[in-house]
Amino acid sequence: LMLLGLSPCAFAGWELLNDQSSVHYVSIKSSNTGELNSFKKLSGSVTDEGGVSLNINLASVETNIPIRNERMQEMFFEVAKFSEANISGDVDLARASELAVGETYTDAINLKLSLHGVSKEVVSRVQVTKLADNKMLVSSLEPVLVNAEDYELAEGLEALRVIANLVTISPVVPVTYSLIFKR
Repeated sequence: LMLLGLSPCAFAGWELLNDQSSVHYVSIKSSNTGELNSFKKLSGSVTDEGGVSLNINLASVETNIPIRNERMQEMFFEVAKFSEANISGDVDLARASELAVGETYTDAINLKLSLHGVSKEVVSRVQVTKLADNKMLVSSLEPVLVNAEDYELAEGLEALRVIANLVTISPVVPVTYSLIFKR
């Protein structure tokens, strides 16, 4: 969610490296069982004007259980209607261009998360690290809490709870990310 601490000059023409980037979330069921999940297909970039975009292919959800992947795709995310989650924002990351290789800085950035047809503002604390002259790492300093109810996903969550015969599934999930951009 969070590539965003990078100045237009520092990140103009930068593309997300999917195979080196990750977005993870933890689901909690029956009050005390946590499960780590991720998405396999991410894309993103930073424009010359400092516009950041991150697209998450929701059909690429990975729960490590094939039937659960299918249920998440069909019942929860409804990928036939809502194939992607999109994160966007504008960044002024002049600081990134001033970093020496190996240096980092932290920032809080405002983003718009569009998920399941609903858009909401979120704030993410990020750490930006210059890995090379042409490579930057943007990672979460703390999880971003996403509430399914805020994105009209409560009905799908309830359907999952019923089909899995669970007492509860928490509607709030912590999301973390590690995103690598290359020029």
